[in-house]
Amino acid sequence: MKILDYLIDLFFPPHCCFCHNLTPSGVSVCAHCRKTLPYTDGTGQERKLEHIEKCVSPLWYENTVRDSLLRYKFQSVSVYAQIYGDFMAKCIDENGISCDSITWVPLSRWRKWRRGYDQAELLAREISQRTGLPCACMLRKIRNTRAQSGIHSADERRKNVKGKYRPVSPESIRERRVLLVDDIVTTGSTLSECASVLKAAGAKSVCAVTVARTRKEK
Repeated sequence: MKILDYLIDLFFPPHCCFCHNLTPSGVSVCAHCRKTLPYTDGTGQERKLEHIEKCVSPLWYENTVRDSLLRYKFQSVSVYAQIYGDFMAKCIDENGISCDSITWVPLSRWRKWRRGYDQAELLAREISQRTGLPCACMLRKIRNTRAQSGIHSADERRKNVKGKYRPVSPESIRERRVLLVDDIVTTGSTLSECASVLKAAGAKSVCAVTVARTRKEK
């Protein structure tokens, strides 16, 4: 097994998830990044959003964090979900978030097929492994929409996602305290819309967690 690990490191040397510099075997975040990442310490961890009791993020969406998330979403580096899951689970614990079930903001079928995976689903399942809480698909996106990242107006972002999500099974949502997972929060339009749908389906409460958040609402 040691020989196999050596060969893997030789032909596929490990890189830091954030700065992308080479790292020792088994190290996914280099020591420098561990110290210098833009952590959202204290009150910066929480973002106030409509229909959501508490939305938290461990990192600011900037510099190497932004670069890392772009690789995760658009360059098929799905393994990053394992690393982000550690940061998110710790943030959930630090903020005292308590829930019964975990779900995620879903991609449309077309976008998931094109990307090969749903990045928010992978994050939700990583958090589930770390917390022991059940993870299930509670929402579906009924129509493919323009990517939120390409829309800068908060009003346009809200219009873009309005009415685009439906509950999969209201019975599995009713009276549940739900943790909603996504990768990034900017204006919060998507998270708020999904939380609204969950509450309309009977969710007792909705909290949310993302890998990162922007410093200012766009």
